[in-house]
Amino acid sequence: MRRRLISGLLGGALLLAGAAGCGIPENTEVRVEGPGPAAEGGSTSGSRGEPPSRTAGDADAEQFVRNFLSAAAGEPDRAYHRVRQFIAPGDRDRLQVKQGSEVTLAVVRLTEDPVIVDAPDRTVVTLNVQQVGQLRTDGTLAPPETSTTTYTFELSSQPGQEGRRDDGLYVVSPPTALLLSVEALETYYQSRTIYFWNNDRTRLVPDQRYLPLAVPDERRVSEVVKWLTAGPSAWLRPGVSLLPDSTRLINNATRTDGRWEVDLEMPEDRARLEQFGTQLAWSLSDLDGPLDIKIRNQSQEFIPDLNRRRQDSPVHQIPENFQRFCVYEGSVHPLAYAGEPSGPAPVDAKMNRNVVSAGISRADQQILAALVVTDAGRQRLSVGTGTDPVSVFTRSAKSYAAVGRPVWLRSTYRGQPAGLVVADGGLYRFDAQAQLSPVSLGVPGAVTAVAASLDGHRIAVIAGAALYVAALSPDGAGVTLGPARRLHTRLTSLSAVDWYGENTLILAGVAGRPAVYEVSVDGARESRLEDKIGARVTHLVAYPANAVGHLGAAMYEANGVAYRSGPFERIQPERVQEVNPPPAGGGAGNPTAPFFLY
Repeated sequence: MRRRLISGLLGGALLLAGAAGCGIPENTEVRVEGPGPAAEGGSTSGSRGEPPSRTAGDADAEQFVRNFLSAAAGEPDRAYHRVRQFIAPGDRDRLQVKQGSEVTLAVVRLTEDPVIVDAPDRTVVTLNVQQVGQLRTDGTLAPPETSTTTYTFELSSQPGQEGRRDDGLYVVSPPTALLLSVEALETYYQSRTIYFWNNDRTRLVPDQRYLPLAVPDERRVSEVVKWLTAGPSAWLRPGVSLLPDSTRLINNATRTDGRWEVDLEMPEDRARLEQFGTQLAWSLSDLDGPLDIKIRNQSQEFIPDLNRRRQDSPVHQIPENFQRFCVYEGSVHPLAYAGEPSGPAPVDAKMNRNVVSAGISRADQQILAALVVTDAGRQRLSVGTGTDPVSVFTRSAKSYAAVGRPVWLRSTYRGQPAGLVVADGGLYRFDAQAQLSPVSLGVPGAVTAVAASLDGHRIAVIAGAALYVAALSPDGAGVTLGPARRLHTRLTSLSAVDWYGENTLILAGVAGRPAVYEVSVDGARESRLEDKIGARVTHLVAYPANAVGHLGAAMYEANGVAYRSGPFERIQPERVQEVNPPPAGGGAGNPTAPFFLY
């Protein structure tokens, strides 16, 4: 018997992932990937984005397995048919897909190269996988429905032609689910971001979807409108508002003389229509030109130029640049790099003492500062708000053995500013008076890290060494979290997380050795950013890439040494400013707990 390994199935993805962590010039650590070329009315895609057929591999078992894990990709109504073509006729009814029900695809990540064992009369294939999620017809990636980690099936020739492969291979005793590899998801789908208003309709919140590349261009606008009218992904629903009941697309969107027209069944509410226009403009970020929103074929909201609407109603109102800071010898200090703005520490010198870590943000012409400080061998949260530099701070009444990096919630800026912090394994909300209130996450295990998205309505949490995301809504003097959704990633022993983009996280853990990965908000896409780390990452921060074109950056700390991306390099002591005398390396201490101010 001859044992063969399929190395190419994962190799391409790892090569692409490795490219993300090397050779990137300063301040261009992350690029914001657009949704692709603008759709043109009247054009068609033909066979674009269609997965390979059963016979495309010329009877090569390795290629056949790759193709089988791609067969379900494309338009949902053909997924069942495409997979059946790969299966031996006598075994096709083993697929557990009911006609007339929604077709969902089990998205899996191979945890090792598939093993193919040849014998004279059969070939046995073993797939060891991680369940990532269920791809639904609305483009959402829902949590997985099974915990199966191994699939075994056989390959054979056409029944009656055993030993001959002239007609290609077939799957015998197939998996009962429609499998789709994460590589196929990356290859045959377009990742798109659509937007929903938060519950008080003051801020747009991103939602990730997948659109098959096989969908013709002229239908893409219709698909996005259907997604918006159907509502957000299940995990995001508690943090956003829905369109009015019974809102639906009447006919497919059309384009005439360069103008898109969308005809809806929807209540005639002037304010809601204008907001829907903004929501649609951002959800169709690859389009420009005019858009006419009609209700029952009567024009109600005409947008002369979609790009202008996006410019007039930005998703994120943040500075184009950030400043880097760190903790050095117990105080917050600026870091200086060529081509980057640098300014004094936003904390009054008298209060800038005994600092372990800090979370500082700009809001409404003010500075929001949260410092973790030492006090008699324990730690407290010290919070202050005001003009730069902040001079009045209040410390938490209770001290803790360990307090994590505090994060401010941008969703609360217009009201009472608030943030989240981890202390002694629990998650807490804090306010401007340093009052800490426990927040129930509803998942097992101690909480070790928390991060908040740029919109302020989504959080990422590490609890029980697992990664979760949850929707968040301000609720009077507190916050309300929706059910936490677990994300499955290749990394283990997770230690730190932050938001790296609208729909991506930066995550520290172990992949054979300590590493930092970029991971999509649903866990499906991941790429290695850095794996030449000699110790566990204990602190990780990011300036997130976002929809208005700002590029991202990252910094982390491991074994008491801080690093910055671009590519990752050590932050030398001489980069630390406002130190007298200036540190010159050698015996100088190391800067720690770096963070971004923006």
